[in-house]
Amino acid sequence: QVQLVESGGGLVQPGGSLRLSCTTSGLTFYNYRMRWYYLAPGKDRELVADITTDARTNYADSVKGRFTISRDNAKNTVYLQMSSLKPADTAVYYCNAVRGFSNYWGQGTQVTVSS
Repeated sequence: QVQLVESGGGLVQPGGSLRLSCTTSGLTFYNYRMRWYYLAPGKDRELVADITTDARTNYADSVKGRFTISRDNAKNTVYLQMSSLKPADTAVYYCNAVRGFSNYWGQGTQVTVSS
């Protein structure tokens, strides 16, 4: 059974930092492209960051220079380091694993940026 479990969300002040983690099981992690999405109230789910199997990365324009996606294949885990957080970053963040037609999601973790 494939599982993706996100952690690390919470409440942070504007300008602060958080690191999200997504630990996977039941899949050959190193074969999967990993992504982070966010879902903000009243908006569609958006791709935040993407990392390929050979660690190439892509980011949404809104987070470039502030967020960093990384992966540790030995730990079957993908990370999202978020810095200079803004209230507009408030959302539920979801981890996604993709390989061909296989597509798996975590349950999400809430990030709230507020003073």
